[in-house]
Amino acid sequence: MNIFQNTKIISITNQKGGVGKTTTAINLATALATVDKKVLVIDFDPQGNASTGLGIEQDDRIKDIYSLLFNKNNFHEAIHTTKIKNLDVIPASIDLSAAEIELSNIDDKTLKLRHLFEKNSFLAGYDYILIDCPPALGFLTLNALCASDSVMIPLQCEFFALEGVSHLMNTIQLVQQNFNKNLQIEGVLLTMYDRRNKLSELVEDDVRKCFGELVFNTVIPRNVRISEAPSHGKPVILYDLDCMGSQAYINLAAEFLNKNDLLQQVA
Repeated sequence: MNIFQNTKIISITNQKGGVGKTTTAINLATALATVDKKVLVIDFDPQGNASTGLGIEQDDRIKDIYSLLFNKNNFHEAIHTTKIKNLDVIPASIDLSAAEIELSNIDDKTLKLRHLFEKNSFLAGYDYILIDCPPALGFLTLNALCASDSVMIPLQCEFFALEGVSHLMNTIQLVQQNFNKNLQIEGVLLTMYDRRNKLSELVEDDVRKCFGELVFNTVIPRNVRISEAPSHGKPVILYDLDCMGSQAYINLAAEFLNKNDLLQQVA
């Protein structure tokens, strides 16, 4: 059973780093917020890049997701508003890097985040909760998957794109069997697509053959404006609305919303 009836919780994950997880989390969240969806981003990566990308300074991250996991603050204290209407964030600090070891020593090591959600019913006021996972299949990622309704998998258009994804799919299956039977795959998102490079096209063909309809029609291009935006503490949609990267994430949000509306109608 899902934790909140009208709030969808989505983990954005891939154990391979540098594939566009954080970029997808903050820009999908921004695009959803601009169409009046109330969104919470949880930065679950000790690197804290989602926090930076949403303009949260290091000094403002004392009350963060780590402090929530280990009962040092409550949810209301850890939620930070952003400059974007309808978009909030729970930041991450370097303290989160210790969580893997600390979680291994407690009984509910894979369900800590889920239990936190269950105790904080006010979170049902959000339409979407996006969890930006670390690039590893450790206890943090397992916690995210156990607390989520679905998982989105960004996949970089490079030679080794599919390498390692089988491990992630096995992990998702284990979570479904043992902890969260309702976990669904939201979709596979092709990122860093270069139309000048034949390899991107070949990777796209392979991924679509492998995952079929699970692959989003929208692809995220390799775009310099996407790379520049985080240094300004902004999602690319705010940094340069007209660039190809921004338009791709706007299209992704539209495709995502249409897909979810269709699923709700079927249900």
